[in-house]
Amino acid sequence: MTTFSRLIGAAAIVLVVGLIPAHPAEASDSAKRTPVTEIKPLLMVAAERGEAHGVLDGPGADYVRRRFDTTAPIEIDVRRLQKLPQFGCGRLEVTTSQRDVLETKSRQDQILTYQVSFCSDGQVPDKR
Repeated sequence: MTTFSRLIGAAAIVLVVGLIPAHPAEASDSAKRTPVTEIKPLLMVAAERGEAHGVLDGPGADYVRRRFDTTAPIEIDVRRLQKLPQFGCGRLEVTTSQRDVLETKSRQDQILTYQVSFCSDGQVPDKR
């Protein structure tokens, strides 16, 4: 696992739990992505509608851009893989990507994909 994957993975856990405060998100006309400071709003939308697209903003994004010496946005795409038995819940695939990342003395695009179960009410599904 690369340093980028470990860092983004750790940031994703912090963002889902909500330790970084959210700010009002508005859809970007040019990129059609919602600026977010945490992933949770995207998970909620994708659980309900099937997909959500955002761009990470705020202190967490600033830190990652500095750490990997890039000004490229951190894009987040979430899609529902399947509905779960609990109403409003789904198994989601989260893909986080950033272009032109500097890691181990070379630049390349980085992508981290993982899955999580989440509900449109902002909770995790009950274990049944």
